[in-house]
Amino acid sequence: MSQLKIAVQKSGRLSEKSLALIVEAGISLNNSDRRLISRSSNFPIEILFLRDDDIPQYVADGVADIGIVGENVIYEKNSPIRVVEKLGFARCRLSLAISKSVEYTGINYFNGKKIATSYPKILGKYLLDNNIKAEIHEISGSVEIAPGIGLADSIFDIVSSGSTLISNGLQEVEIVMKSEAVIIGDLNLSVEKQKILDKLLFRIRSVQTARNHKYVVLNAPSNQVSKIIEIIPGMKSPTVVPLAKEGWVSIHSVLKENEFWDIIDKLQECGAEGILVMPIEKMVV
Repeated sequence: MSQLKIAVQKSGRLSEKSLALIVEAGISLNNSDRRLISRSSNFPIEILFLRDDDIPQYVADGVADIGIVGENVIYEKNSPIRVVEKLGFARCRLSLAISKSVEYTGINYFNGKKIATSYPKILGKYLLDNNIKAEIHEISGSVEIAPGIGLADSIFDIVSSGSTLISNGLQEVEIVMKSEAVIIGDLNLSVEKQKILDKLLFRIRSVQTARNHKYVVLNAPSNQVSKIIEIIPGMKSPTVVPLAKEGWVSIHSVLKENEFWDIIDKLQECGAEGILVMPIEKMVV
């Protein structure tokens, strides 16, 4: 049987979250020693541990069938691959930053300036689109120190919390693009491997959906059931179970996590008590 080869970053936060997602999808991996290849014992996949910058090309060349990588890497490498699925984690942005001591006057500030970056292609396109003529210094590693050592006037780099910029005396002034982890795929994936990928995506989507939803159980007066169902309608319809106490029921439902605090007051106004909110491990919709 064919094995679906998945390229994953060999170290770092993106690697940890990618492997955690695969394991949550019920796939067993033996990667304790982080060899180049890790095979699953219960699903037809192989994990290839690679440098993140190399993943798009390995997928384009057919060495790996799919890969998990940040969108920023895809746009910089511009390899002939397809984005299969956005994963919603490892979110960041690519931004231009300058010294905090400088007053920023707009995008034209960068005309004639030196900009240090590890993403020259993305930056070059952005400058061209905005008719800005600047000198791009391509460097790897600690881009944020470039202004401090006199290598450049500003930087173009990944920003997550912004704390690294602040600690290096920089301010973020232009967001060029936003990025998150995505699954990329070979343009010429075989029918057999596509079927394996479809099964993997089904599992991953079940895990991702579960993360964004919570299971809610509450007690409420029987005469308030219709109002509560309007508030938390569930996937199809909530489960309503009579309690031993006459005139009371237990209502079980599912709701999006980010909606809970917006509706808690409405539930309490309907007499809801003993509200329990629990995580969902898997969710098939």
